[in-house]
Amino acid sequence: MLLPLFLFLLTACGSIPPLPGGNKFPTPAPPDYRQEANWAATPFTADPADRTPGRDLVNKQVSAPADVFYIHPTIYFKARGKSQQWNANLEDERLNEAVDESAILNHASIFNAAGRVFAPRYRQANIRVFYPEGRSVSKQALDTAYADVLAAFDHYLTTWNQGRPIIIASHSQGTTHAKRLLADRFDQQPLRQQLVVAYLVGMPVSADAYASIPVCQDSTQTNCFVSWRTYREDFTPKEDYRDTVPNIAVVNPLSWTTDEQRAPAEKNLGGVLYNYEKGPLPGLVWAERRGPGLFTNKPKFFGDILFNRKNYHIGDYNLFWLNVRKNAALRVSSFTK
Repeated sequence: MLLPLFLFLLTACGSIPPLPGGNKFPTPAPPDYRQEANWAATPFTADPADRTPGRDLVNKQVSAPADVFYIHPTIYFKARGKSQQWNANLEDERLNEAVDESAILNHASIFNAAGRVFAPRYRQANIRVFYPEGRSVSKQALDTAYADVLAAFDHYLTTWNQGRPIIIASHSQGTTHAKRLLADRFDQQPLRQQLVVAYLVGMPVSADAYASIPVCQDSTQTNCFVSWRTYREDFTPKEDYRDTVPNIAVVNPLSWTTDEQRAPAEKNLGGVLYNYEKGPLPGLVWAERRGPGLFTNKPKFFGDILFNRKNYHIGDYNLFWLNVRKNAALRVSSFTK
């Protein structure tokens, strides 16, 4: 039974057990991206990125003029089986299945109307690198993960791209790596001319992060990036919390602008929550930029009485699913014209 990301993360994040190795740093072998098994999604295989929710949407990868390189968020919560280190082992079949049935289904499939979807498996860092107990190894663990992302992208570029327009899409830990990828391969590089847009979602990104890649200011602009982090309207950060990223970029995914005017729920074409098969739920939430965050109301869905968290990180894409899908296709159309 498939377990969509919106529900998967609700259950998986409840408890995060310590890694057996403590701060020791053995790492699994790096992946060979010539092997099909090291890709969670490609347009040449049947995978969850091919699916669409409901009955009305269509997978258009066969005819799409662009490519999408998607980098999934942290799904490595529990050290078990072959994953007993700070970085996941790509031979861990249970973890691979969790990636496929959550992030690939819920996020990567958004983009199958805009481009051919490529999503690498990578030795993702364990969730604990983002907590104090993982601070001493976080850089090494994240560097290991990024090395895989970069190798996968370079393989994609030389093997499959053939000059096609590119969308970069990511969430959470994936955005940590996507930010570096844009800096290393696109910013002030010839490849920037192939960049349709980058969806850098779920992590803070400075509006000044890149010399040649600005924040998108409308729904059709290209060679730019969008970013947001979603919170319930009554969310307040802890007193000792401070963003370390200056001038954080926030683009409202209902209006595709950076202004602070509320975009009403009527502009929400449809969110996809716990029931992927049911299809998008129109008018799910409104959205409003407030400083460095995107704020919204509590969505209504079956079982919402149990959904009491105020940080909507897990719903950054899901709450605005159809808007992101249509925007990606619109920007590709704008780019190709």
